[in-house]
Amino acid sequence: MSESVKGKVAVVTGAGGGIGKGIALGLAASGASVVVNDISAEHAQKVVDEIKAAGGQAVANIDSVATRVSANNIVQNAVDTFGKIDIIVNNAGNLRDRLFHKMNEEEWTQVLDVHLNGSFYVSRAAAPFFREQESGAYVHMTSTSGLIGNFGQSNYSAAKMGIVGLSKSIALDMSRFNVRSNCIAPFAWTSMTSSIPAETPEEKARVLKLQKMEAGKIAPLVVYLGSDAAAAVTAQIFSVRANEIMLFSQPRPVRSVHMSDGWTPESIAEIAIPAMQNSFFKLERSPEVIGWDPI
Repeated sequence: MSESVKGKVAVVTGAGGGIGKGIALGLAASGASVVVNDISAEHAQKVVDEIKAAGGQAVANIDSVATRVSANNIVQNAVDTFGKIDIIVNNAGNLRDRLFHKMNEEEWTQVLDVHLNGSFYVSRAAAPFFREQESGAYVHMTSTSGLIGNFGQSNYSAAKMGIVGLSKSIALDMSRFNVRSNCIAPFAWTSMTSSIPAETPEEKARVLKLQKMEAGKIAPLVVYLGSDAAAAVTAQIFSVRANEIMLFSQPRPVRSVHMSDGWTPESIAEIAIPAMQNSFFKLERSPEVIGWDPI
C-alpha cells in the first residue's frame, strides 16, 4: 500500500482478528501508527508484534468500547503513546443472533452496547482532539443486514442502521472542523461469519463463495478514507465485497401524492397507496439483493 496515511495515528477497534486486523495491518503498512484495540490481550499483541516485525509502529489496547470511560481510555492511549489522534475506525463487533420474537433484552443490549454505543463513545472521545486540530477521519462499519435486511438479526441490524445515522450526524456537525465521517458495509469471511452452517450442498456452496471474500480486502478503502486524498469524501456509505467497491444509496423520497382537501384513511386506501405501490420495496434479505458471486 502507498504511504497515504504516513505520520498519522489511528485507532482500530476490534483489531485482534478478521477485518480489524486487516485494517490495522493496512494502516501500519501505509505509514500510520496504530492503536490495536481488542478485548483479547493475546490477539491484540499478536497483531502489534506483526506490525512491529514489518517495521511499523503499534501499541496494544484491551479497553472495551462499550462504556464511556473505557472508550476514552482507548483514544487517550493513542495520544499518550503517539502524541495525537487522526483516524478512528469503529470496527469492534459481536453477534447475538436470534429471531425477533425469541430475542431477550440481554441479547439486544449486548449488541447495541458494542456496535452503536461503542461507535458513539469512541468517536466522541476523539472529537475534542479532531476539533482542536481541525482535522480527522472517522470510518464506521455498518452492514447490509441493516441497509437491506437479514433473518434473526434485529439487534445487529438496528445497531448498524443507527451507525449510519450517527456517521451522517458527525459529518454534518463536524464538517466545519474539516472532519470527515463515512461508513463501510464489509463482506468478509471472519470468525463472526464462520458459524454459518455448512451441512447441505447448497450451504457448502454458499460458504465457499463467502470464503472468497478475504478480510484484508477491506483495508485499502479504509486507508484511503483516512488519508488526505479523501478530503472531499464524507457522509457516504460504501461496501467492499472481495475486489468490488459499491456506493450505497441513502433514503430519499421516491414518490409523492397530494390531496388538496387532506387525506382520510379511506382516501389513503383508495388513492394514495395504489399510486405509490409500484414504488414499494420488497421484503428482501441482503443475499437476495446482492446475489451475484464475489468478484
